[in-house]
Amino acid sequence: MRIRKAMLALVAASLTAASLSACGTQDNTGGGGDATDGEAVTLTFWHNATTGDGKAFWEKQAADFHAANPNVTIEITPVQNEDFDGKLQNAMNSGDAPDVFLQRGGGKMQDMIAAGQVMDITDSITAETKAAVSEGMLAGKSFEGKIYGMPVAVLPGGLFYSKDLFEQAGITSTPTTMDELNAAIAKLKTLKGVAPVALGAKDAWPAAHWFYFFSIRECPSAVIDETAKTKTFNNDCWTKAGNDLKAFADTKPFNDGFLTTSAQQGAGSSAGLLANHKAAMELMGAWDPGVIASLTPDEKPLADLAWFPFPDMPGTEGAAKAIMGGVDGFSCSASAPKEACTAFLNWMVKKDVQEAYYKAFTAPPVNKDAQAVVTEPYLISIMEALNSATYTTDWLDTILGQNVGNALNTGVVDLLAGKGDVAGIIQAANDAAAKE
Repeated sequence: MRIRKAMLALVAASLTAASLSACGTQDNTGGGGDATDGEAVTLTFWHNATTGDGKAFWEKQAADFHAANPNVTIEITPVQNEDFDGKLQNAMNSGDAPDVFLQRGGGKMQDMIAAGQVMDITDSITAETKAAVSEGMLAGKSFEGKIYGMPVAVLPGGLFYSKDLFEQAGITSTPTTMDELNAAIAKLKTLKGVAPVALGAKDAWPAAHWFYFFSIRECPSAVIDETAKTKTFNNDCWTKAGNDLKAFADTKPFNDGFLTTSAQQGAGSSAGLLANHKAAMELMGAWDPGVIASLTPDEKPLADLAWFPFPDMPGTEGAAKAIMGGVDGFSCSASAPKEACTAFLNWMVKKDVQEAYYKAFTAPPVNKDAQAVVTEPYLISIMEALNSATYTTDWLDTILGQNVGNALNTGVVDLLAGKGDVAGIIQAANDAAAKE
């Protein structure tokens, strides 16, 4: 399995790489009205922006693309993020896959490649796209030298927090170590009606994020890379990470009812708690500001939102300042109309579209010219953390694939629910890998 060892390299390349020479054989810019050579087609399109500016963004892009390519109609189906992977897998297995769909990458994408379900778009990447999106970013949606998806945003993880609530609790600087984080949580517990940390464990993967980040602090990068290939958790650093998670959870940092709280659906979700100052922070990927903005009372960005990287853990064996995250993108299904579908993918990374994407989702775009519009302090902090990281990797459940990733996530929730132990997390992942 290929793992993207250096998201730093991807981001740095996207900011500084020179324009690449054209090697594509098709001109699928989506701007000339000839995406289908005159044949009328309809593209079915699944994404995970079900509310607010994100949903409106994709509706406008579908309309604008149709205006530029009158023979192509795009039918959109927004799918709730937590339901997306399961519904997509079912659709693919039934032979009724959408033409264009959100692509997580990693092991999940490689499973699709092995099943012949996703299109190789290598020869459809236009010269315009190669000039705007670095080779490194395209590698984030590649496997064995071929490109299977178009990246649209880089989304590392870390802790989003309310500056106002930190100030009210007397926290004068952001935590840089776990001891400092625990001290900050103790202060936040003095605020009435405020949870120190929001967690939407109902959806499993947000809870597992805590295990992931403890893992990249405890495990050497070589161990993470090897586990991504073998899907075998036989190094004791994984157990240490589980013990770290249990010790942290035992301090009761999370919101009441976190096991039945969703991540992104409504004001009562973990993102909603932060959006409405009912929680002080949340560990999440860089898509979170856009979700939070859709859940504030005025549906505008949270004015006091800020970010800091997951704290260091001195004395552990993980790479210094390691960061975990992902590169979001979109793919075409193997049976999609190739010219129209790849034209739409190239359209997604045009400068004006990427600028609009950033404004809609408050996420760093991959088009290096569009990145000049990023002004939010928390996004600048994220980029700075990426630039100082010595190791970066994709989300563990992504690189491990659907079956092993889901088993790992479920094992973490069982631990937090008191229905399992640290050994159970490791055993669940190993058992799932053994069945593949």
